[in-house]
Amino acid sequence: MVGIISYGAYIPRYRIKVEEIARVWGANGTEISRGLGVYEKALPDMDEDTITISVEATRAAMARRPVNPADIGAVYVGSESHPYAVKPTAVTVGEAIGATPVMTAADYEFACKAGTAAIQTSMGLVKSDMVKYSIAVGADVAQGEPGDALEYTAAAGGAAMIIGNDDPIAEINHTCSFTTDTPDFWRRENKPYPRHGGRFTGEPAYFKHVIGASKMMLEKMGTKPSDYTYAVFHQPNGKFPVQAANMLGFTMDQIKPGLAVTYLGNTYSGASMVGLSAVLDIAKPGDRIFMTSYGSGSGSDSFDLTVTDVINSDLFNRDAAPTVSALLADKKIVDYAVYAKHKGKVVMME
Repeated sequence: MVGIISYGAYIPRYRIKVEEIARVWGANGTEISRGLGVYEKALPDMDEDTITISVEATRAAMARRPVNPADIGAVYVGSESHPYAVKPTAVTVGEAIGATPVMTAADYEFACKAGTAAIQTSMGLVKSDMVKYSIAVGADVAQGEPGDALEYTAAAGGAAMIIGNDDPIAEINHTCSFTTDTPDFWRRENKPYPRHGGRFTGEPAYFKHVIGASKMMLEKMGTKPSDYTYAVFHQPNGKFPVQAANMLGFTMDQIKPGLAVTYLGNTYSGASMVGLSAVLDIAKPGDRIFMTSYGSGSGSDSFDLTVTDVINSDLFNRDAAPTVSALLADKKIVDYAVYAKHKGKVVMME
């Protein structure tokens, strides 16, 4: 059975509170935080980007389950903030972990679900015996125009999954996708910030696809929400995943362990994978996990996973890398001026 051999997450230390962003723009931060269900978000250090976040997350995964880099036959990095327009992030990750040169690599883009698309590709390569291990990363240093609604949630962070079929810590029982051409969010070439359809990003976009993919999965597996220990949904804010869970019949107890967005923000391609990492941090053998990602444009990938005994065995060491909760607790709050400098919002003349 193909599954997750190991996993790792990385969240930059720096945070800015939603109230601080609102203060700069003369808005009511308390109301905005309450409305979004987000109170602070992570931002990168001056020398951090999607590449460094991807490398850190992948190294964390390899620390928990040391695999021979020579056995890693593929590296895929999903992001909408790749540092280069023409130069793959994935090859740098492969070089950093010692997997080059006998490997294939590619950068993925599908808004916030590029990381889960990478998991699906990795599953195919492993199932067909083309590679022993494949690494799928979802990471972003998300963009939000100053003063725009996105600025309150667009965050930095990511997660990496090593996919294989020898003693996985979590078997992937099935995956399916729900995809349409729904332009709720986009960014054109050479534009620094994305545009979005406001409330249109909710009902005909996020909910249509998340609910569509999730119902498809439940039908294909012949399961119901109560059959799962945990559920993770894409987290653009703190309200949408809770609402989606309620619509499907999942409880707050099932989704709360993976709901990292409240004090992290929306890490775009990393969002659902960081949520899955938070669940794997506490999961026990036999636990069943339901996950559905979402990417604007639009599509959702659903996964049904079962945690195995390997997660508590000598083959795997959860304590060898920081948990998501530990990464969230290790933080330094900054003001808007420092945030603007870190995010490159202050543009200097050459």
